Amino acid sequence: MDELRFDAGRVCLDLLATAHPFERLDAVGPLGVWIRGCGLVPPGTPLAHADGTWPPAFRELRRDVGRLVHGWLVRGDAGGYDLALARVNDVARAAPPTPRAVRGEDGALVRALDGPPECAALLAAVARDAVELLTDPVVRAGLRQCAGDNCPIVYVDTSRGHRRRWCSSEVCGNRERVARHRRRAAALARG
Repeated sequence: MDELRFDAGRVCLDLLATAHPFERLDAVGPLGVWIRGCGLVPPGTPLAHADGTWPPAFRELRRDVGRLVHGWLVRGDAGGYDLALARVNDVARAAPPTPRAVRGEDGALVRALDGPPECAALLAAVARDAVELLTDPVVRAGLRQCAGDNCPIVYVDTSRGHRRRWCSSEVCGNRERVARHRRRAAALARG
């Protein structure tokens, strides 16, 4: 399985990236890896109670968040915008997981959850992140779609000068540099 990506700058945008270049949230296992990787739960949080209803719920939220984000990027209705907005707002109403501070093995305070996180609570955390992103004019102004060929990844550009072009310099940026080098080499070979 290709690595999950966590470089979009927001949890809700990292959720969008789970559909590219193929579906990554097709089972509970990969969803658990994503939930831990994006920081929705502290490392080591057990998710053994997750069941087969979780992946479709996250995919549905991903679809709705995608409609809102892409609607903002094209400054128009990307199809189903109002329905997606209503659904994201509805999901955001649930209480997110309750964090608490506990002593770690070394005595330092670490974050833990008050109990096992429920699906609705985790979905609410992602939906709230989308609401915060789309209602903050400064952060929203930094939304960009990757300039890489056939890359639909959306990210928040926090670079100095706001000139970031790719979702990842190591992935799409490298691909673009290699393609540019090959075009130059081919042009030189043709004379």
